[in-house]
Amino acid sequence: MRYYWFLAFVLLLALSASAGAKIKATRYTLDLQGNSKIEGLYDDWWQNAVIYQVYPRSFKDSDNDGSGDLQGIIDKMDHFVNTGINAFWLSPIYKSPQVDNGYDIMDYRDIDPLYGTLEDLRKLVDEAHKRNLKVILDYVPNHTSDQHAWFLNSVNRTAPYDDYYIWKNATYVNGTRTPPNNWLSAFYGSAWEWNEQRQQYYYHMFAAQQPDLNYRNPNVVNDMKDVLRYWLNFGIDGFRMDAVNTLFEDILLRDEPPSGNSGISPDDPVTLDHIYTINQNETIDMIYQFREVLDEFSAQNKSYNRIMMTEVYATPNISMRYYINEDHTRRGAHFSFNFWTFILTLNKDFNAFQLAESIQSWQAELPIGCTSNWVLGNHDQRRVSTRLGVENIDALNMLIGILPGVQITYQGEEIGAEDGEVTCEEGYDPQAIKNCSTYNITTRDFERTPYQWDNSTNAGFNEGHKTWLPVSEKYHKTNLAAESLSGLKSHYNVYKQIVEIKQEFKNTTRDMLSFGSHPNNVFYCERKTDSAHYALVFNAGNTEQPVYDFLDVNSTLEVVISNVNSQYKKGDSFEILGNLQAKESLLLKVTPLEE
Repeated sequence: MRYYWFLAFVLLLALSASAGAKIKATRYTLDLQGNSKIEGLYDDWWQNAVIYQVYPRSFKDSDNDGSGDLQGIIDKMDHFVNTGINAFWLSPIYKSPQVDNGYDIMDYRDIDPLYGTLEDLRKLVDEAHKRNLKVILDYVPNHTSDQHAWFLNSVNRTAPYDDYYIWKNATYVNGTRTPPNNWLSAFYGSAWEWNEQRQQYYYHMFAAQQPDLNYRNPNVVNDMKDVLRYWLNFGIDGFRMDAVNTLFEDILLRDEPPSGNSGISPDDPVTLDHIYTINQNETIDMIYQFREVLDEFSAQNKSYNRIMMTEVYATPNISMRYYINEDHTRRGAHFSFNFWTFILTLNKDFNAFQLAESIQSWQAELPIGCTSNWVLGNHDQRRVSTRLGVENIDALNMLIGILPGVQITYQGEEIGAEDGEVTCEEGYDPQAIKNCSTYNITTRDFERTPYQWDNSTNAGFNEGHKTWLPVSEKYHKTNLAAESLSGLKSHYNVYKQIVEIKQEFKNTTRDMLSFGSHPNNVFYCERKTDSAHYALVFNAGNTEQPVYDFLDVNSTLEVVISNVNSQYKKGDSFEILGNLQAKESLLLKVTPLEE
């Protein structure tokens, strides 16, 4: 789920800051051993993993009906193996009316026929485990569909479901029925919907067809924990938890104060400061409870850890609360997605200093004993190649490959895919298609177009049936088959090489990270463990620039990866103080000279 009000606020700050930002010199050096277990760093299966997000409806259509499906994922599963992926996460595949592309769930324990059956998912999990791949499901705890049996029973006041949702009486102003308070939906307008049958309002943070569950009801908590146990027993290896910072709301239903943003529609959630509807203390506690369910299962089965990844759009200090409590006695998410570094604080004109600061501002808040993660994009954000520039995609993929922790890839980022082309009339994003005049600004359809496998009909997504969203016209040039040729300099081959190198950072006992910027707009990042030593140099500017004194002069530097437009080849030497062309990036193997 995209938190529009928070994104708008932070991006406004980022844009205003970048407009007059000076490119400064900065350098950070971090000893990462303090953030890991004594016996070794990154020794659990997920801590140095590459996790790949699959958007199932757009991945592969096996039966040529226009929509991707589970069998299509099975058919293309070797792509994960060939690329070096360790785990993949499936956006929602549960039974759903598809009002919000599957995030409106009417049965948490069944598969929507659009994607297949439970047997198809069983086959998918078995095939993944045969390939040593882990499978992660999207888990949507905040709300259900208004077609879920719980909600239908709640409308009828059928016990025990009568208070499974947040129902409140209307208030009347001069005889006119009005909602209980001023809370606004992330999808615009009041967050309260009148139900004629029950004669009450129900609360919905997102679409009206997505009523919020009442987590103050212990039966709801137990039922949602049982959903986790059901899928753990099924063989699922972890969960990406959607919209978790909206689980609880202020029990007193106090009006939220104005944010101070002016010139905006009163229906826009940016107009309010959401102090009573997100990141409540009870929400944090519920995440810790979910973690206990996962840890209990792994302990009882004497097996590997099942993981939890949480979606929280927030500043780093708030995001870290989802990891662990202050006295480190309770754990929550194995990691909370780092949207801060590459999504909330950078724009297309970012410079080397801003890049270094965006990394440091996240890493500095990371609690001891916790593992970081790096996210370039997802199904709710414009594709990173469009948002931050296709000319920068190789540098960014190299960077998140050598930074410590988990690397998250949204499908298509490995081939440098850009936003697709979708009109409002062709779109499916429920909040965007309500207003075609703003569709191009608010839609999430552009980043959800079908995967570009090859240059055949419909990019190889299917055999020619009209696709649910149109295939991007860019597929003739940008597709996996074209980029997979051995020896070719391509975004995919760059990505594949960095994923291979990333494995060298696993199971180490020493880890030093250094990164920073120079006023000439050159960024560097150096990672040194007891078995690997690499440095990334990246000219974020538009003119040729030298690489200054970032690296030890008593070392040799060998090019192991270069971006697609670089003149350097694998095996070339790079001289200290050598020049980089505009937007050029190199990953260098650092070897100290013998004394």
